[in-house]
Amino acid sequence: MIGSLRGILQERLEDGQVLVEVAGVGYRVTVTPTTSVSVGEVGQEIFLHIHHHFRESDQTLFGFLSRQERRCFETLLSAHGVGPSLALAVLGVHGPNELVRLIAEEDVSSLCLVPGIGKKTASRLLIELKDSLDISAELDAVNTGIGADRRSAMVEVQEALGGLGYSLEEIRPVLADLAGDDPSVLLREALQRLAVA
Repeated sequence: MIGSLRGILQERLEDGQVLVEVAGVGYRVTVTPTTSVSVGEVGQEIFLHIHHHFRESDQTLFGFLSRQERRCFETLLSAHGVGPSLALAVLGVHGPNELVRLIAEEDVSSLCLVPGIGKKTASRLLIELKDSLDISAELDAVNTGIGADRRSAMVEVQEALGGLGYSLEEIRPVLADLAGDDPSVLLREALQRLAVA
């Protein structure tokens, strides 16, 4: 079983994967959009923590920048009805620290920002994940100032767009890759994207 990879980033693939060459062998690794951008430049050496996922018909490598992120991914997989795609989608919207915080605060609205998660699923996941993660220990390891403003801003923008008549299905893909924590800037950018869509 593969636990980590250190090698040369050969390519960013269109299907959410990166190609990492290790000792002449190319490994296709599925990553979040954030990891794909943050991992480094093509031709550079990179290091990824790996979750080696086995299914009856295939094997998939999922790559993460930190052990904490991989641990969160594996905890998400242990929740009922959560497969690798949904677990990766959660981490694509909420980083590990942010995820720990929203579980501790039972923040259903923030979890609903993830494509494929509605209020009922979010409520169930929060209960299951709270039991799976040692929240008090995780919170002690997290600087409480990081991510809180962004989460609050994203919820504010989601509510504003909902008030303008946009559905969650329209809002989610637009908010998924917005950067920053200023609600007015995020709302303006989201409205521009919705106008083009």
